[in-house]
Amino acid sequence: MDFMFTVFPLLFGVMFCFVIGMFIFVFVKLVRQNRHDNKSPRLSVPATVVAKRDHRSYNRNHHYTSYHVTFQFESGDRLEMTVPGGEFGLLCEGDRGTLTFQGTRYLSFEREL
Repeated sequence: MDFMFTVFPLLFGVMFCFVIGMFIFVFVKLVRQNRHDNKSPRLSVPATVVAKRDHRSYNRNHHYTSYHVTFQFESGDRLEMTVPGGEFGLLCEGDRGTLTFQGTRYLSFEREL
């Protein structure tokens, strides 16, 4: 019985440090990515929408959906970007136009008529 009372505080402390460490890791990663995107040039290039997907995650009280679109450039290279839900619904596979982005940050897609 004494063993439980000596091990539990140690395990609780380790798990607490692990969770706090994960929060710090994710925060630092987001700050670095944001800084990288801010330093990147804004590019506007011809592209085609080749795929769309949404990702749903559920929490007890909240439902989250993120929207992803894969663009293909004239060179054949592809880039998947997270886009706002309002624009996701307006894009169709096969749409051609000009993709404007900065680093990994989606800015806009102007469809050719």
